[in-house]
Amino acid sequence: MSRERRPSIRNSLSSRLLILTVIFVMLAEVMIFVPSVARYRVSYLEQMLAEANLAALSVLAAPGNTISRDLEHRLLRAVGVNGVVMKLPQRRMLLLAEEMPPAVDATYDLRGAEPMELIGDALRTMIMADGRTLRIIGDARNAEDAYVEIIMPEASLRAALLDYGWNIFSLSLFISIVSATLLFLTLRWMLVRPMRRLTANILAFRRNPEAAHLPELPTGRGDEISLAAHELAEMERDLRQALVQKNHLAALGAAVSKISHDLRNILATSQVISELLSDSLDPTVRRLAPRLIQSLDRAIELCQRSLKYGSADEPPPRPTRFRLRSLVAEVGDTLTLDASQSPAWKNLVADELEVHADRDQLYRVLMNLGRNAAEAAGEEGEVRVSANEHDGHIAIRVSDNGSGVPEKARENLFRPFVGSAREGGTGLGLTIARDLVQAHGGTLELERTGPSGTCFRILLPL
Repeated sequence: MSRERRPSIRNSLSSRLLILTVIFVMLAEVMIFVPSVARYRVSYLEQMLAEANLAALSVLAAPGNTISRDLEHRLLRAVGVNGVVMKLPQRRMLLLAEEMPPAVDATYDLRGAEPMELIGDALRTMIMADGRTLRIIGDARNAEDAYVEIIMPEASLRAALLDYGWNIFSLSLFISIVSATLLFLTLRWMLVRPMRRLTANILAFRRNPEAAHLPELPTGRGDEISLAAHELAEMERDLRQALVQKNHLAALGAAVSKISHDLRNILATSQVISELLSDSLDPTVRRLAPRLIQSLDRAIELCQRSLKYGSADEPPPRPTRFRLRSLVAEVGDTLTLDASQSPAWKNLVADELEVHADRDQLYRVLMNLGRNAAEAAGEEGEVRVSANEHDGHIAIRVSDNGSGVPEKARENLFRPFVGSAREGGTGLGLTIARDLVQAHGGTLELERTGPSGTCFRILLPL
């Protein structure tokens, strides 16, 4: 891939995969982070309540439920609160307290708090400024119906939450980077690299479709990319063959135009000579001269069309009604002029059978099929032409007793330059015959082939 066409690092598929992976992993970590912070806050406060319970039990165990002021201050500092209150079923007791307890800014009861409420309280603690004083209520451990209240500064709770949150965030970031890197490397190996090979192959094919060697495609993996690469290779192969065939046809068209120009002059001279031969006293010459003149007329007309249109495009058929047997006989006489080197020609068409078609074009169709059948049958073989009415059509069959059409030729039977059954052939004869039949609204198909011979069937509408 050229440098100017290669995407920048920011816009590359690899970078986008890496960024999206980090974002998605961080989103997943956030979904874990928020509940974990709320749970940590609850655990922290429950630990404070448990320590307050122990301090309260120390006071309740003292004579008269009173302790010295110095011990009270030491217990408050140890627990980290400003005061401890125990609510019993019969009374409410202030067990530990500073001389001037601060005013309470917010009260939180942990005994029946909902999960979403706990999450909101935790987030509020993290974003609020230091200086608030909280009252926390929880169950007492020494009595079933009792509960404990503590008065505490929020600063220590907030500092613990921020420290815990930072640790969770750092761990989440590390996990997301590691996960994103592993996923990035995996996707790069499984997707990005084969996609780059596909892209390089496509660009190289676009620059030179006829090149035999292109960048290797990621085939053989067994996944969807491998399937796409296989189909791309097949498509490129078919397009390459089509381009070669198109260039071949273009070169052939130019050559035909040049040849037709000179061939027309040669045929015109031959036509003059053949007309002189028609005045010969030799009976054989007089019998064959009209056929020669007719053949030369067809050849000259074809050359003129090639020169006029620059190709061998056929004019629309000009159908007339005529007896098919006489046309088949004319084709047979042309193909078996030298009887010693030609197969037997069997005209099995009924005398009264008529067709509605362009006589000259149908002559060319039968000539192409008959010549192929004669070459397949050989000197000792036989060519049969039969016809009958079938389901609103005239079915014409041209068959031989040769060795059959090879498998490779059957796969490309009506494709020029690749559908020939013999070495050195072009395959144009069958292509021309099929096009002429289709112009009449009919079909030409290979009915059967094998070691016992081959049969082509023409269907023409009545």
